[in-house]
Amino acid sequence: MTADGFSQRGLARVREVLQRHVEAGHGPGAVAVLARHGEVHIEATGTLAFEGAGSGTPMAADTLVRIASMTKPVIAACAMTLVEDRVLRLDDPVDTLLPELADMTVLADPNGPMDETVPAERPITLRDLLTCRLGTGAIIAEPGTVPIADALDALWRGRGPDDPGPSPDEWIRRLGALPLVCQPGERFIYNIGPTVTGVLIARATGRSLEDVVRERICEPLGMKDTGFRVGPESAGRLATAYELDEATGELVVEDGPDGRWRQPPTFKAPAGGLVSTPEDFLTFASALLHGERILSRPSVGLMTSDHLTPAQKAVSSFTPEWFFREYGWGFGVSVRTRSARFGPSVGSYGWYGKYGSYWINDPAEDLTAVLILQRTEWERLPVYLGFLTAAYRAIAD
Repeated sequence: MTADGFSQRGLARVREVLQRHVEAGHGPGAVAVLARHGEVHIEATGTLAFEGAGSGTPMAADTLVRIASMTKPVIAACAMTLVEDRVLRLDDPVDTLLPELADMTVLADPNGPMDETVPAERPITLRDLLTCRLGTGAIIAEPGTVPIADALDALWRGRGPDDPGPSPDEWIRRLGALPLVCQPGERFIYNIGPTVTGVLIARATGRSLEDVVRERICEPLGMKDTGFRVGPESAGRLATAYELDEATGELVVEDGPDGRWRQPPTFKAPAGGLVSTPEDFLTFASALLHGERILSRPSVGLMTSDHLTPAQKAVSSFTPEWFFREYGWGFGVSVRTRSARFGPSVGSYGWYGKYGSYWINDPAEDLTAVLILQRTEWERLPVYLGFLTAAYRAIAD
């Protein structure tokens, strides 16, 4: 046993899980971070790419990676710094700053015609945005079957294949022109709430979201490599992202070192646009776990508590379908509400990202665990459960 409560044998298991992932060809590299009682262990294996740029560069603690939806807790924390400074209030209507969302209507039937609506019973608040209960979000349906799903999908489209999409102001105008799917506060619907939060932060401060996140989160914590784009001086540390070609069964490049993250951020940035490093994200996670520097403990407690009622969970859906039997939702994070047989404690919180980034803080164990891959469809892979199991088996006290 080591002084920090991790066993050397357990840490070796974490290393083996990452090595099996790379040896199986599921990705060119992987990084895992475990922190407990002030001690940090970082395991990295493989390289930044299978071939080409980065294929000779080892994965490391300072490798730049797309954290996708793990951006959401960073945006939520940024919003909470504005609440602490009384620039924003959790339960004030957001339409003061976002007049596009004033006097909203709500579909009479979520699956029905878009011209059959009723008035919203109350305004949307910042608390609604942070908990994804604003009344709209990602609706999963076959094209042409649910009118509001098609309309919400069109929100994100640009004018052509080379158009990154609407500006934040145009996007919020489009959103406000649509009816809500349900009444504000009624249920959890994923994904749009954080994007609206990003527009709100920019309007409340009169600054770009990029500047506000840098000044309120990254600079105070010393997260020097976290941002919404990658500069030319850092492009050599950006890992290549892969996706599975279902037709061939081969991994193909989804985004490379000269891809989307070399460009200025788009309106989608608040929901999944950050690039970070394993060591930078550990810094953010540790700040929440130990209540340091950016937020007070009461604010962290609000962020990391389950805000969904049983009635709201009963009418909400998410993938996997059992999600709300074991988890709730805080501000940008999932919150574990039922103990695992061998794993995260009740009250653990964190989130994951499209490209295989995963993070959990377990206050009961004083544990932070971060897994970094750079490929989609990662939920299908054994590395996720293997890492989580190995991480908890490494706790030796």
